[in-house]
Amino acid sequence: MPVPQNKKVSVITLGCSKNTVDSEVLLRQLKESGLQTDHNPQNFDGGTVIINTCGFIRDAQEESIDMILTFAEARKKGIIDQLIVMGCLSQRYQEELKTNIPEVDHFFGVHDLKKIVETVGGRFHPGLLTHRSLTTPPHYAYLKVSEGCDRTCAFCSIPAIRGPHISKPVEDILTEANLLVSKGVREIMLIAQDLTRYGRDLYGKQKLPEVLEKLSEIPGLDWIRLHYAYPSSLLLKIIPLMKNKKNICHYLDIPFQHISDPVLKKMRRGYTEKQIREIIEYLRKEIPDLALRTTLLVGHPGETEKDFQKLLDFVREIRFDRLGIFPYSHEEGTYAGRHYTDDIPKEEKMRRVEEIMNMQEEIAFRMNKEKEGKTFKVLIDYREENYWVGRTQYDSPEVDQEVLISFRENAKIKPGQFHSVKITRVENFDLVGVLNK
Repeated sequence: MPVPQNKKVSVITLGCSKNTVDSEVLLRQLKESGLQTDHNPQNFDGGTVIINTCGFIRDAQEESIDMILTFAEARKKGIIDQLIVMGCLSQRYQEELKTNIPEVDHFFGVHDLKKIVETVGGRFHPGLLTHRSLTTPPHYAYLKVSEGCDRTCAFCSIPAIRGPHISKPVEDILTEANLLVSKGVREIMLIAQDLTRYGRDLYGKQKLPEVLEKLSEIPGLDWIRLHYAYPSSLLLKIIPLMKNKKNICHYLDIPFQHISDPVLKKMRRGYTEKQIREIIEYLRKEIPDLALRTTLLVGHPGETEKDFQKLLDFVREIRFDRLGIFPYSHEEGTYAGRHYTDDIPKEEKMRRVEEIMNMQEEIAFRMNKEKEGKTFKVLIDYREENYWVGRTQYDSPEVDQEVLISFRENAKIKPGQFHSVKITRVENFDLVGVLNK
């Protein structure tokens, strides 16, 4: 099929921050080839549209399919010249998608960057793989340190989609981080499917502490944040650095998933309630102000009401600073999909989700009340109507709460700046404050 003459390429990103990074690498490659690029534009007029899909859970799959169908119709009507689908959903269900949505010109998986660039008439530049065109605000960025996962959690399709755990060389991470900071990035979120395992495949040992040490020495990098740290003993090795380095945020995203031993065993998580509690106790002893974010999964095959009540009690007791929760989704290709029966009705799963989130809302409000009258260092992200919107070191962009600062014409505030803010009022999931004079 000939390459469209219109050299405009629009990239639409769905799913997680790892997809965001993939889209940013692709956009940089396209720009280097002289193509006109847009990310998540509002209007489309010819050219190529590339949809970077998510295929992790059913809701994400449905969102991706709806987006593909919308642009398949636009392709049929001639509103756009070419439609390309890439990413996790395409990797996982490529043949089915080809059969059911023939309006799509090309389907690519998660490792087909070179083919995608060449398909739209560009030239692939392997020397630019550490260069990206940011789609986030220019003062923060995600940095992916590894790809894939070696773990065998029963419910998870990531290893089947993304492949085995492959660490990025330390040198490449540092090169990428320095490039980002040179362009104005002040906060970097390290992301991976399994951050704590970083380096085991390349170097025979965990290298995250070494990477953090070197990143913390980059001038101008004010905040380093850690996401998706698997709960294992490896995690504990980074705590001394977090305590001693001022630019490593006191923030950890650890997806515990559950607390009941029978459920953890069926999930094939590889740890127990006792180990979870030991990890949390150690973390909070060593870093008392640590913001702890977790992800939980309810409705997993075999989860009883007793198991769920145990999880509910655990959430009430631990008081996580941030919490995300998902209902179990029966995914083909997973261990659970092959060996378990999806034995809990959807309505019951959603009841469990709602019950935990209602409790978490109360916990979050009480924890926010404890912040009233206190002063925090806040990074300003953007302005929205009558407020500047920012975050403390205890909150990650897009997924956590924000600090709202009333807009004043004479206040010299700009996105990307840090300001001292006194909290005057709190909401369930947000803080309201004023500049500290």
